[in-house]
Formats: sequence, C-alpha cells, structure tokens
Amino acid sequence: LDAALVLAVVVAGLLWRSRFSPLPPAATKYGGDALWALMVFLGFGFLFPRASTLLVALLALTFSWAVEFTQLYHAPWIDALRTTLPGRLVLGSTFNWPDLPAYVFGIALGATVEYRFRRNPLS
Repeated sequence: LDAALVLAVVVAGLLWRSRFSPLPPAATKYGGDALWALMVFLGFGFLFPRASTLLVALLALTFSWAVEFTQLYHAPWIDALRTTLPGRLVLGSTFNWPDLPAYVFGIALGATVEYRFRRNPLS
C-alpha cells in the first residue's frame, strides 16, 4: 500500500506539473512542490514504519528543506547532475523561498490524513 501511495503521488505530481494541467502557473508550481514533499513524507513513512507521524513529518520536512537549501550551492558536479531529469526532479535547480511553505503544506496534509486514519481506521 505504501509503495502504491508513493507511486500515485509521483504520477499526480508529474501530471500536476505537466502541460496538460489547466491550473494557473502558481498553483501548478507550488502544488507540485507540495506533492513532492508529500511523496517525501510517504517515503520516510515507508522507510520507518514504526516511527510516529510527527517524527516522519519532521524527517520529511528536514529533508525537503535541506534539498531546497542545497540549491544555493553551485559546483560543476552538482549543477551537471541537476541538468538531468532525475537530478532536476529530486534536487531541483534554483532556490525559491516560497517552496518552503509549500513543502510544509504537503507534509502537513500527509501527516493529518495519516493521523486521522490511525485514530479511526476503516477496518
């Protein structure tokens, strides 16, 4: 289930950011960032299944913000990596401070849904 959720969020994020999205540019940009951070949250949840929702959210936020802040660092090797599609999808290319609250939103969304699901499981 966890892997399927990660895959679903990746597909949603790619579609969200694609030319097929009818959303305004700001919604496309920051919604895609929120979905990227949600995917990071789900990934950490997959890696640490016994960790609390709060810990997973803090790990995801730390990772997401760290990736954003590494965009302030420019060296030939990392800039070359960022020119590839996987490098651009994982590392981004340029620092943009409004991405930080978008990451908070995506992670908070995931944490809220997980918390509510754990308190009131469907089964």
